[in-house]
Amino acid sequence: MTRIQRAAERYPGGDPAAGIETRHALSFGPHYDPDNLRFGALLACNEERLAPGAGFDEHPHSHTEIVTWVVEGELTHHDTAGHTTVVRPGDLQRLSSAGGVRHVERNDADVPLVFVQMWLAPLSPGGEPSYEVVRGVGDTYHLPAAGAVLHVHRLEAGEGTPVPPADFAYVHVVRGTVRLADENLGPGDAARLTATDGENLTAQTTAELLVWEMRA
Repeated sequence: MTRIQRAAERYPGGDPAAGIETRHALSFGPHYDPDNLRFGALLACNEERLAPGAGFDEHPHSHTEIVTWVVEGELTHHDTAGHTTVVRPGDLQRLSSAGGVRHVERNDADVPLVFVQMWLAPLSPGGEPSYEVVRGVGDTYHLPAAGAVLHVHRLEAGEGTPVPPADFAYVHVVRGTVRLADENLGPGDAARLTATDGENLTAQTTAELLVWEMRA
């Protein structure tokens, strides 16, 4: 089964007056939809746009694997476990909040910041927080704590890639246009596939995709 969610169907959020614009793919905050609480291990897939100088003040997380993909600009991260980093396009950031951690996310640069942040449920709650940044991440990133693998695809027009065989697969289009079956997917569009079997993604233009492979 495949469900397509268009970019325009995402729930609006953030604080535009403060330079924060958010688009949520799944139920989030005041946008409660009991039929859209999670997909596989995925709890949230948020597109974030921060103006220069804007950001999220210190706030808590727990029992969540948080994976961040920077599209444009630079993300400054600081957390109460003592990590301070700058994450750039092509880098992947993971924060395992485990039993609890607080962090700050800001755009300290003088250009807009765009990133995709994805929250996944861990297989086991609790534990100690952990953090890493993978510079220039390759084609795959394994997240065993959530029983998931992230596939990063950078395709030229005409190139294709199979959807990984999985109980759940989530496709997020970062940029460009791709075709899945008889649907064209553009920036911000997403596809949720259950019990994948032989589906393919074909780039109609130069494209960048994030594809989660998740088990039940």
